[in-house]
Amino acid sequence: MAINDTTAIVAGKAQITGSIIRPNNANKDSIFVNINVPHPISGDYAKYKVLVDQSGKFSIDVDVETVVCLTGFSVSLNPEKFLIVKLTNAGVTNVNITYDEDNNIKNIDVIPAMNQYDMTEGLVVQGKAFDYRSGKKAEPLYNKSTDYFLNYAKTDLSERLEIVNNDTLISKELKGILSKDLSLYIYSLLVFDYEKIMIFNYKETNGVFNNKNSDQIKIPHIQKIDRTYFRFLKDFNLNDTEYLHCFNFVEFQKVFLQNETLNLPKIVDSDIPSWLKNVKAILADVVGFDNGQYYDILVANAYALQLNEELKPLTEKQKENIKKYWKNGEIAKILFRKNQQVIEFDKFRSPAVVNDVSSVPDNKVIETIIAKHKGKVVLIDLWATWCGPCLEAMQQFRSTKGNFHDKDVAFVYLTNESSPRKQWEEKIKGIGDEHYYLKGAQWEYIMNQFQFEYIPSYLLYNKEGVLINKFQAFPGSDKVNAMIKDLL
Repeated sequence: MAINDTTAIVAGKAQITGSIIRPNNANKDSIFVNINVPHPISGDYAKYKVLVDQSGKFSIDVDVETVVCLTGFSVSLNPEKFLIVKLTNAGVTNVNITYDEDNNIKNIDVIPAMNQYDMTEGLVVQGKAFDYRSGKKAEPLYNKSTDYFLNYAKTDLSERLEIVNNDTLISKELKGILSKDLSLYIYSLLVFDYEKIMIFNYKETNGVFNNKNSDQIKIPHIQKIDRTYFRFLKDFNLNDTEYLHCFNFVEFQKVFLQNETLNLPKIVDSDIPSWLKNVKAILADVVGFDNGQYYDILVANAYALQLNEELKPLTEKQKENIKKYWKNGEIAKILFRKNQQVIEFDKFRSPAVVNDVSSVPDNKVIETIIAKHKGKVVLIDLWATWCGPCLEAMQQFRSTKGNFHDKDVAFVYLTNESSPRKQWEEKIKGIGDEHYYLKGAQWEYIMNQFQFEYIPSYLLYNKEGVLINKFQAFPGSDKVNAMIKDLL
């Protein structure tokens, strides 16, 4: 069955089994298999982790949303090495991997059979395209026309696509998917938010990043864009169902639905035909079509924003609208399955509380926060709405955090003005707990005080208000869980 014949939407499950073999059957240490499953309809990435038993075997069932699903697969022996593994709805995929003494892959057996080069090197080739730099000196774009910038972006993308297309060992069908995936990634990251990219370009080409007071530098006027700017979307042909196999489709859809210039309405309790009529009036000229499956997927993703970002279950009216529009169809089944998961999680989630420390001196912000939580363990998370690893860490930690809902633990989240206020207000609904929106100088002081170079970064205080640990990058739910438990 060819990949591009398998994009039919289905609310199903797939099983993945197999074995991890090391030299001399040395499987005594804890070895985990990690599986990342893109959910293009319910708009998230489901992450599964399964322990390999003493004999080296593992088995797990995962939710899937298409007849065939491409997943990211890694083993804790070599966590940086991601494989592409193809799962089939209601089917079993068996993956047997043999490692050498240095924990490098020696041999892979897959049933049903899959192109081994696609499996082991597909994401490596894609990574090279993601990381490609032309070697040309960065040029000023902030003072050029939007047409000039869009042509620049198109050229940049075509150079990256050559890396994929010039690889003679990747199958034709995977090349098509990786090429689409690359387009989604580059445009959602580097083109959609025009103002943000132009400000970055100004700072990059004027040496502002080397200035300690870069946040206070006056930015020149950035041209305002309107919806016609997004005419590049016609080249995407978003009705092509192959996008449902792309790893970056979920993130692209979020960016699309939340873009302030396109300004698509939130779906809330609108009946679906009315919402679609309003959306098509905005999008038809931009994307180049006014009907097709893509619009149904966009509706589902609009509900998914509420379910994933706000962690807010569907209202009775929304459920009624979904049933009326899709009856007992697959998209309805997927949304209701996701809704049930959110309901289960919502039992342990604390509502988001916003606190104001704008009048507190820079050197007293952390002290003020800690003083609020006497007798509690406090975990402070420095993050931003645009920081992928920050959001990824929060998603990983969600269920673990729920274990402390009735314990003496406070979870505190700090961001600064680099996170658009409106977007921040939406995001924190799904995060819950305590939030602060810091001024630039306050944020800068804290980053310098604790010698943090990037985010996410974390501060962990014991019940007496003493700093016990500080760390950059999320070390994993298990480690953070153990750190907090030790202090309780």
